Amino acid sequence: MKNTTSIKENELFQKVMNKGTWYGGDFLSVFILKNGLEQNQIGLAIGKKVGKAYKRNKVKRYIRQAYSVLEQEMTYGYSIVFVWKSKAEYDNVDYDAIYKDVSKTLKKAGILN
Repeated sequence: MKNTTSIKENELFQKVMNKGTWYGGDFLSVFILKNGLEQNQIGLAIGKKVGKAYKRNKVKRYIRQAYSVLEQEMTYGYSIVFVWKSKAEYDNVDYDAIYKDVSKTLKKAGILN
């Protein structure tokens, strides 16, 4: 992820989630807000209801990998927060399903060319 930084501050997470535009997918809810920078910012929020830490980290790795593959085709200048839907099934989810969901929601948002 060359042109992307991580969102680590709670205030920025809250700002993106409250003022940003929501786009829903099968597994993910995506909140997007213009940030006025020349790079994107990405944040991941996966609750404890998903499961143990190794399952949450696996889901995060899949989302980051899908994002990094799609990053070359994106428009820059946005803060993006991916939130895993608590009712989404995580046991049988593989990388391909998450990749399709990420690309579908980013296309819906209009930042993926």
